[in-house]
Amino acid sequence: MTEWIVITLLALLAALAAVLVVRALLFTPPKKPEAEELPVTVNREKIVSDLAEMIRCKTVSYRDASLINEEEFERFRNLLVQRFPLVHQACALEHIGKNGLLYCLKGQSSACPSVLMAHYDVVPAVEEDWDKPAFAGIVEDDCIWGRGTLDTKGTLCGIFEALEQALSQGYRPQNDLYLSFSGEEEIDGGSCEAIVTYLEQKGVTPALVLDEGGAVVEKVFPGVSGQCALIGIGEKGGVNLRFTLESNGGHASTPPVHTVMGRLSRAVTRIEGHPFRRRLTTPVRAMFNTLGRHSTFVYRLIFANLWCFAPILDWICKRSGGELNAMMRTTVAVTRMQGSDAYNVLPPKGSFGVNMRLMEGDTIASATDYLKRVIKDDGIQVEWISGMQASPCSVTDCEGYEKLSAAIGATWPQAVISPYLMMACSDSRHYCRISDKVYRFSAMRLSKEERGMIHGNNERVPIETLMETVAFYSRLLQLL
Repeated sequence: MTEWIVITLLALLAALAAVLVVRALLFTPPKKPEAEELPVTVNREKIVSDLAEMIRCKTVSYRDASLINEEEFERFRNLLVQRFPLVHQACALEHIGKNGLLYCLKGQSSACPSVLMAHYDVVPAVEEDWDKPAFAGIVEDDCIWGRGTLDTKGTLCGIFEALEQALSQGYRPQNDLYLSFSGEEEIDGGSCEAIVTYLEQKGVTPALVLDEGGAVVEKVFPGVSGQCALIGIGEKGGVNLRFTLESNGGHASTPPVHTVMGRLSRAVTRIEGHPFRRRLTTPVRAMFNTLGRHSTFVYRLIFANLWCFAPILDWICKRSGGELNAMMRTTVAVTRMQGSDAYNVLPPKGSFGVNMRLMEGDTIASATDYLKRVIKDDGIQVEWISGMQASPCSVTDCEGYEKLSAAIGATWPQAVISPYLMMACSDSRHYCRISDKVYRFSAMRLSKEERGMIHGNNERVPIETLMETVAFYSRLLQLL
């Protein structure tokens, strides 16, 4: 009897193994369509000069409004008029909100309008930590240096250059084209939201919205070494919370058994030890289904059989952290902690701050309640500081996504185009109110080092990368 049980179990295991292997063998990429021929012309000298001048406008956003130099923002807006006269002749321009710019180029139809987005404000730069001045627009070593070259004056420049060139050749889009630019994206300002409200009141329902987000990257997905063009079809929410605990304070020579900072530290440990449960959302499933087919066989075995291996993948993600883990769950990062200013004084109050990135399916309220349950300390007060919910997921079975993919494929023919979940927050989330076709793709081929320069030191863009950006937008305009 025991022998038959063993034989049966072995047969079942063999059958399971066979199913897993067969599914992995069948989990292959579909035949890639030929890239559409979309010839473009770029004016290298003009493009380099224009972006360098944009960088020299010190459009730095601060949450403290008294630190903002409004003259630099006005200088930037005037620069656009000077450098792109045809755009300003052909388009109607509305100044909306504090410093929002909305251009409209009427097309042959208003049925399926498109919106191209970017922001022209930048984060501060600690210039003494840079190898070259952050706002001098230096062109050296085949790169343009400066804050905003990658985030996102480079793409803004690409949009203007492509449209200026197209207009010089008599361009008129098939449908209305809007250019939407905010000067306070980096501080979650209201200009973009005001622009969306304006469009909503006019009854505009975009068939395509394109903002910053994914890029053309390499070695970001297990088992895939080639280029991947990642299009964000959703983005996580971002929330800041403060946890505070008060006490009577006192001298450090006679501490209680558990000090304020000790209890707060225990709360931090409990938060890190109890991560949120995994959620395989639509963008993540789509990414696994697309890029998983291009992986090596071992990874194809996993991604073709997530019904079996999802718990193992989840276990790996929870212990490794990083981007793959962030795709699977709501994350919590403890970023601030404050106690006493003196070594020998018990603080009367201590606190720590966290930044949560919400997965679709978790809300600010539900995630906050989860953390309260996890820390198990009623004395610790939780305060919401700022934040936003996760965005809805955009559809991919539509003409707008196909046009975007065609422009990407014509510009980076070797890249595997895939949906993905964007970890950061962008102005594009506001457009989800009026469209379910909101996509996040920074039209640049970026190395890991270059991606690390965004909001960091020595931000710069290779000139060839910038030429590709202009070429991409030129091709996209041909399709709109």
